[in-house]
Amino acid sequence: MGIGALLGAFIVVTSSVMADKAQDDTQSEVASQQEKLVLPLQELRAFAEVFERVSSDYVDEVNEKDLLEGAISGMLSSLDPHSSYLPPKNFKEMEEHTKGEFGGLGMEVGMEDGFVKVISPIDDTPAEKAGVKAGDLIVKLGDEPVKGKTLSEAVDIMRGKPGTKLKLTIVRKGEDAPLTLTITRAVIKVKSIKQKMLKDGIGYVRISQFQIRTGQDLVKAINKLDEQNKEPINGLILDLRNNPGGVLTAAVQVSDAFLEEGLIVYTEGRIKNSKMRFEAEKGDVLNGKPIVVLINEGSASASEIVAGALQDQLRAIVVGRTSFGKGSVQTLLPLNNGAAIKVTTARYFTPLGRSIQAEGIKPDIEVDLVKVEKLQASELSNVKEKDLSGHLENGNGASETDDSTESEEQKDSEEIDRLLEKDYELNEAVRVLKTMSLAQKMK
Repeated sequence: MGIGALLGAFIVVTSSVMADKAQDDTQSEVASQQEKLVLPLQELRAFAEVFERVSSDYVDEVNEKDLLEGAISGMLSSLDPHSSYLPPKNFKEMEEHTKGEFGGLGMEVGMEDGFVKVISPIDDTPAEKAGVKAGDLIVKLGDEPVKGKTLSEAVDIMRGKPGTKLKLTIVRKGEDAPLTLTITRAVIKVKSIKQKMLKDGIGYVRISQFQIRTGQDLVKAINKLDEQNKEPINGLILDLRNNPGGVLTAAVQVSDAFLEEGLIVYTEGRIKNSKMRFEAEKGDVLNGKPIVVLINEGSASASEIVAGALQDQLRAIVVGRTSFGKGSVQTLLPLNNGAAIKVTTARYFTPLGRSIQAEGIKPDIEVDLVKVEKLQASELSNVKEKDLSGHLENGNGASETDDSTESEEQKDSEEIDRLLEKDYELNEAVRVLKTMSLAQKMK
């Protein structure tokens, strides 16, 4: 293909894209954009010349389609870490991902300094079980270096036939040498909501990812907790740790479930369609009961929208560590060839006008990343009144507990104790929520 033909084709394609866009926008806005658009002809000539030279002079024969797709991919990836070109196969996989079922390792990733950065592993997936952590940098996939690959190419390698293995070489902060993890691929079925009753009427809901039905599933989960508690729960811990985000409308629905009124989130961008505002509708599923939101460095995007909205509206106390800081909006634009481009079109802002981008949500109560070990007490320190010979009964008519007939309630209680012993952040969230609940009752 000659320079002139390629340049002419490019201008025709550009005009076609503008015509398609004109169908979606108002006539006045399109006219304004067309007036402002001036094609950089000198640079387009240079592009066409480079394309022709590479096609004819490169040491090996080059597939021209692949060369053009590479140029498109490079154009988008040069903008920011979240804008990208999605070939038809990748676009289809992204749609499956949003619906909650897809194949691969089970982690949300982005690009940083040419390497794949783990935003967060997804609950109950091969990556999470293998020990992948938020913030890990993947430098090799199998024996192939990541450097030089696009994010789409890296994701394509990570996806594969269930049951097959992939070796990851990871650089982790705080580790002196790279780590090697071998992970078995699986069909990833993401259940976005899990719930559990803790002690003292405290409910716990974990959202691992925001999917289309997450808002509806959250309300169902809270209703189940009320049933299990035999009355409305005293408060809720909403766990958004290592939640990479997902569908914007789901984040709005989750926030709205706890708010009677007010702004949830708004977006600002260059084009008219990128400017949106989302307001809460009347109705609080908890009827004003206290909420603690747990976040960490793996909480991103939609998670930050929920945490920021509830924090700004003084509806919840945010506990944990500063979130990831992905406050940008990506728009998927399907192309005629079955592919799509994902382009950053706006930034998110919390109700008080705070930009989430590159800042994240700072918790009201910070909990450092620590390792907690339970100390074994000596036998003497465990001696209590009931252990003394001839001690008086308490007068309540209660008999001493027979360990051999331990009830289901006792077993559940012990399981919760073990959970709180292992999860220091959750333990701190429970303490905060108990204080909030007590203060509310005193009022």
